Amino acid sequence: MADDAVHLEPNAGSLSAAPRLSALLRPVDALGRAVVRSFRAAKAQIALALISLGIAIGKSGVASPGVRSLIRSQVYRAGWRLLPVTTFLAVALGLVIIAQTIALLTQVGIQSYVGVVMVSVVVRELGPLAVALLVLAQVGTAVVIELGTARALGEVEALEAQGIDPVRHLVVPRVVGLALSVFSLTVYFLLAALASGYVFAFLQDVPLLPTEYFRQIAEALTAEDFVWLGLKTLGFGGVIATSACFHGLAQPMRIEDVARATTRAVVQSVVGCVLLDAVFIGVYLVR
Repeated sequence: MADDAVHLEPNAGSLSAAPRLSALLRPVDALGRAVVRSFRAAKAQIALALISLGIAIGKSGVASPGVRSLIRSQVYRAGWRLLPVTTFLAVALGLVIIAQTIALLTQVGIQSYVGVVMVSVVVRELGPLAVALLVLAQVGTAVVIELGTARALGEVEALEAQGIDPVRHLVVPRVVGLALSVFSLTVYFLLAALASGYVFAFLQDVPLLPTEYFRQIAEALTAEDFVWLGLKTLGFGGVIATSACFHGLAQPMRIEDVARATTRAVVQSVVGCVLLDAVFIGVYLVR
């Protein structure tokens, strides 16, 4: 009997170790499921973006007045109405970052690099990302809420029952409108930030003439910068609009699900914009 007890002890230890192993693997399993869900959501959003792009390009010449009106309303909503807060952020950026950078470079005697720093930091990276996050906070969240509410109330199904394509009338105007708005706001933001930054630097008695300041910026800019800036800002707007529309329309939901859908859309929009920006950084580095 004693020998039998000795032989049973390893089996009992193995059984007690199984729950501990399961507990250790549970976070890994949860992480794997989250990664799979993220890839599936990204795949579905890319498909929605391609469908919207195909409709926008293929039917641009025959777009109905209603669709063009919806696009104009989205441009007004995400562009014109955001000019005051965009101006405030541009002036704040000019005061907090640009003016201090100009003053610092002047103090250490390398003011000849002002243009390179402004183009590399502000024009290529900081400006587009700041505007994209502003549009996401002000408009992207509202898009998820209104589309999610419409889906929860059955308004999307009502459109389909009338033979109206929800993608063409709900998604495409928002994708096109937000893309154009982010591009336009970024151009305005950069001009206002660079100008206000020099004004604040001038008030600090920085010995840098305005002609020299803008000449350095113009020399640091290349034709590729304008191309990549346009593609990047249009891409940011497309990512935000596609993510917002996807989470608002992708699946049937109840009113109480709208808040969670909005949170997921915001997180995925930020991640998508950062990943897209990383792609452009790689392009800058290898060219």
